[in-house]
Amino acid sequence: MAVHVYSITFKDHPLRLGDLDGVGTPPTRLRTVSAGPLCAVVSDAPDEELPLGQREFGAYEEVQKRLMADGTVLPLTFGCSAPDDEAVRLALEARADEFTDRLGQLEGCVEYDLKASQDEEMLLGEILSESEAARRLNDRVRDGTSDPTAAPRLRELVAVETRARQEALASGVIEALRPFAREIDSTRPDGADFLSVSFLVNEEQDELFLATELSLAHQMGEGFDFRLDGPLPPYSFR
Repeated sequence: MAVHVYSITFKDHPLRLGDLDGVGTPPTRLRTVSAGPLCAVVSDAPDEELPLGQREFGAYEEVQKRLMADGTVLPLTFGCSAPDDEAVRLALEARADEFTDRLGQLEGCVEYDLKASQDEEMLLGEILSESEAARRLNDRVRDGTSDPTAAPRLRELVAVETRARQEALASGVIEALRPFAREIDSTRPDGADFLSVSFLVNEEQDELFLATELSLAHQMGEGFDFRLDGPLPPYSFR
């Protein structure tokens, strides 16, 4: 039978999974497949397609968090599957060095995800205050200029200024936190965010990382929204 594969750990991990359910409806039973020093957490995968509901995501995350609480875990992508237990065992054997190395790199680490945005009116005010070209164009548009290109040029100039300022802000935040992270993974921000980045933080640097992030948020002040999620299993570093 096909199986869902949740995570890879070392075989000596406590694996306290007895009170947790796997994904699927009805919930499936979690078990392990071992090969050499490695172990994979799996459950049976019914023939029907896995529903992408809140319960399934919640069950997947509970497995990862429980494993992380007791030791090092390499989470696999939600919905990862294999034809059967033997296929999982063969994969653990074939990629033993790769999985062992990655687990070693993740040992003692957690993930923090940071997103940040700036109030749009505040940002526009800064641009009009500090960019003479933008300010002149804005005055002409506000005064009802007959130049049909004025408004499009203003929008383009504001977009260019916004992008440059947000890239500089994102770079500054990342560089301030970089000393406390073993690895960093940046993604394209969504919506009004100018920053979307994940940090792999060693437990020895955890307090310094959190204190520095809080200090940055305070320094940037009102008009900025910092949203930190964690500690999490190392989803972005698998």
